Amino acid sequence: MTATSLLDAIAGVGRDTARGGYSRHGFDTVEMELREWFIAEAFDRGLEVETDRNGNIWAWWGTPGPDAVCTGSHLDSVPGGGAFDGPLGVACALEAVDLLRGQGFQPTRPVAIIVFAEEEGGRFGVPCLGSRLITGAIDPDKARRLTDSDGTTFADAVAKAGFDPARIGADPQALERIGVFVELHVEQGRDLEVPVGVATSILAHGRWRFSFTGEGNHAGTTLLTDRRDPMLPAAQLVLAARQAAASVQGSRATVGRLRPIPGGTNVIASTVDAWLDARSATDAETKAVVADVVARATEAAEAEGVRLTVTEESYGDTVWFDAQLAAQVSQWLGGVPALPTGAGHDAGILAAHVPTAMLFVRNPTGISHAPAEHAEPADCEEGARALATTLAKLAG
Repeated sequence: MTATSLLDAIAGVGRDTARGGYSRHGFDTVEMELREWFIAEAFDRGLEVETDRNGNIWAWWGTPGPDAVCTGSHLDSVPGGGAFDGPLGVACALEAVDLLRGQGFQPTRPVAIIVFAEEEGGRFGVPCLGSRLITGAIDPDKARRLTDSDGTTFADAVAKAGFDPARIGADPQALERIGVFVELHVEQGRDLEVPVGVATSILAHGRWRFSFTGEGNHAGTTLLTDRRDPMLPAAQLVLAARQAAASVQGSRATVGRLRPIPGGTNVIASTVDAWLDARSATDAETKAVVADVVARATEAAEAEGVRLTVTEESYGDTVWFDAQLAAQVSQWLGGVPALPTGAGHDAGILAAHVPTAMLFVRNPTGISHAPAEHAEPADCEEGARALATTLAKLAG
């Protein structure tokens, strides 16, 4: 089956009629259905399937073992996300196996397709949770305490999915099986003008929660001079993010989520939580942008008589993919272009531990994390062929 036909098979799973696009979140009923779909596709190909103690699925071509050539991506999405971010890499991996088998290729190293859990962080707030756990990049106690918008903890969610929350965490035995990891992904910007490219780096980036605590009160009876309204400094935070990022070339800062409590139209909020996403080319620049935002938000909170607490929820330094591997992959594919990305990926987490590369498939809209995200079927097929070529070179 082609990658496009594989994606068509799950096109009805997790559609979000309110936001548009798809809402598929780690270990919810929708994502569990997608996991079952992947396992069935793997079984149909005679692949040996196992799920590690952090909820990542491995489908093996050949005997599971060390020094494996691994590929894959994720199946979850952001709220109202596109159809390609994550699933395209999984579908192309399945097609790549089909293409290589059709050519009579027999790998001399084990080959595995890995589906990582909770890559987007759309449910529990921390991105790349499956790869962070397996590599030890997040404390398992912290992971167990993470909660979704309904108050369900990550521990409860994985237990409901059939995993033991007491066993999540660093898994050196599983990690040591990965000899090299190549992730294919839809390109998430407007920089790729040919069907396929190779990644060079990922911007330093992280997420911070700003909690503004004021005084809840009646919107109609409370004079403006008597208010301690946390919504005012929260609103100024949105502007502060844009201003701080604009002061450092190439930086990005976004407040994409805001939660007032209690959230009534005629109620002055008692608390407003807002989440900042900040990214820059270097660790120093990213932290400078965040420090600027914090300073501006603190000043705004103090002016309104509101208390501000800032919590770092996740952070990753600049990732440089293995330059030698990237050059080899580009050469094998006829000299495809290399480009950086501002988006985080499981490959970026793994890069600190194993040689890692990424392939990008052209996105003609330049839009991602939204319903208009797109990749043409011909480009998806070119991506699958490029991935097959890369796997054959590495596992041959």
